Amino acid sequence: MEKIIKGIAEFQKKDFKEREKLFKMLASGQSPEVLFITCSDSRIDPGMITQTDPGDLFICRNAGNIVPPHSMNTGGITASIEYALEVLGVREIIVCGHTDCGAMKGAMNPDSVKSLPHVSNWLGHSAAALARVKARHNEIGPDNLLEMIQENALSQLKHLETHPSVAAKLAVGKVRLHAWVYDIANGEVTCHDAKSDSYIPVENWYAQDIKSA
Repeated sequence: MEKIIKGIAEFQKKDFKEREKLFKMLASGQSPEVLFITCSDSRIDPGMITQTDPGDLFICRNAGNIVPPHSMNTGGITASIEYALEVLGVREIIVCGHTDCGAMKGAMNPDSVKSLPHVSNWLGHSAAALARVKARHNEIGPDNLLEMIQENALSQLKHLETHPSVAAKLAVGKVRLHAWVYDIANGEVTCHDAKSDSYIPVENWYAQDIKSA
């Protein structure tokens, strides 16, 4: 806790002062272009990974970067998606998984989380990803974790498409969906390429975006 308190004091003295103009502008509203859905894991810092400023990303975090399929049972993720699309008008939605994901380890080994009923139930939203990984292998283990992480990100994109606000924007080309995986050890971020059905470095997939920026 001491580190956190000291950090706040340092932020107020240095970072806030250096960027006071930006914060003054943000004090009256926000207009992010990206909804960034990622894991709650303490090792993931969306702003650092993307080198974005406050106000650039509308961030949702939970164990396993999961998006439950749409239902009439309101939840925080569902409400946040609706708000991001209908009020903020975000045009890009990124689901970003990461290496060494504890949630995906739990999904692959249900016995390890059976004493955690809420966690176990939550990880049921990764069942389709697990089924695809199992279908490709006689047995699954630690060597299949990255594949599970990648499949899970894709599954959550499918779930996103069941949300009316997302479906409507997709129908008229007003939003794009992206599946990413962040490698903690080397800092690399990969993106799913539908044509090759593989994950490639983001700088390759978004080369045109970078060129026109």
